[in-house]
Amino acid sequence: MFYQLLKYVLLGPLLRLAFRPRIEGLEHVPETGAAIVAGNHLSFSDHFLMPAILKRRITFLAKAEYFTGPGLKGRLTAAFFRSAGQIPVDRSGKEAGRAAVREGLGVLGRGELLGIYPEGTRSHDGRLYKGKVGVAVMALKAGVPVIPCAMIGTFEAQPPGRVIPRPRPVVIRFGRPLDFSRYAGMEEEKAVLRAVTDEIMYAILSLSGQEYVDQYAAVAKAGQSAAPASARDGSRARGEHGFPRSPLT
Repeated sequence: MFYQLLKYVLLGPLLRLAFRPRIEGLEHVPETGAAIVAGNHLSFSDHFLMPAILKRRITFLAKAEYFTGPGLKGRLTAAFFRSAGQIPVDRSGKEAGRAAVREGLGVLGRGELLGIYPEGTRSHDGRLYKGKVGVAVMALKAGVPVIPCAMIGTFEAQPPGRVIPRPRPVVIRFGRPLDFSRYAGMEEEKAVLRAVTDEIMYAILSLSGQEYVDQYAAVAKAGQSAAPASARDGSRARGEHGFPRSPLT
């Protein structure tokens, strides 16, 4: 109920007015049945723009910090995310990752759309970072297609540290569904999970046109202030179009 209120009355019309989103490839999102929408993550606004333009309801795995913030602001943020049907995910370790997978599989088991950002966190510089394999685990275990999605322009509208987005046009681009049925029953194979995840990230990259960094975003953020620019540039091993040369690393 609150989800529909946000989408059609409170937030959706405001987002459309502020961002004037151009939607491309919406026909690739199935009208029924379970599927994963895997996208790049450039801005806090991403959480709201995609649900606003999709015809179907989509449930995102959101970081647990959105549900545990202190003070009035924290309580309001938590209430908002819960009311919108988003699921908190603890990102602090392997067991937390397994719990996130279980939650995601529950959404897919109900035949719904699951939204996930394989990078695991927002990009701090607008580049696309290495994907975590949880998206591959869920895709293989649930046997569902993955629809790659690129948010374009949201970083410029609301870069890190900016609370109120700048009104500006954005593009939301969906790609053809990726079918990984050829890997059925191989969700415990690390090389397979890496290959599937890299294929998803390459599809996102092709849609977004971002520069790719073969490093996890959280690691890059942690080392940004300590490492000199030359060292950071040297840590990127990119092949054609900025993608890593090996799909298994």
